[in-house]
Amino acid sequence: MIFDEIIEFRKDLKKLTKRYRSIPEDLKAVKKNLDAEPDADPPYSFRIEGLKLKTCIIKVRKISCRSLKTKGVNSGLRLIYAYFKEESRIVFVELYHKSDKPMEDRDRILKYFK
Repeated sequence: MIFDEIIEFRKDLKKLTKRYRSIPEDLKAVKKNLDAEPDADPPYSFRIEGLKLKTCIIKVRKISCRSLKTKGVNSGLRLIYAYFKEESRIVFVELYHKSDKPMEDRDRILKYFK
């Protein structure tokens, strides 16, 4: 599996890493899981509907974060990615904490994948 990321994702990662130091290591574990099962896997992840895109956009709701002790997979972190099955490629679009914003940035998704 090939993993890419857009520029805004890097900014999200940098900002969140200041608050939650373990995120880079936690993302390695997420990549390992996505390598094994890249498509949506309810209740941990699901496809974002209503975008009217051919690209499969998936939201991961349950990410384990060691910096958020005693939370486990209920850390509140959200990861949005585009999955290209034919290319065996995943593009990370957005990373955020659910207390920072209520939902994904649909404008960002449409900007890159329309």
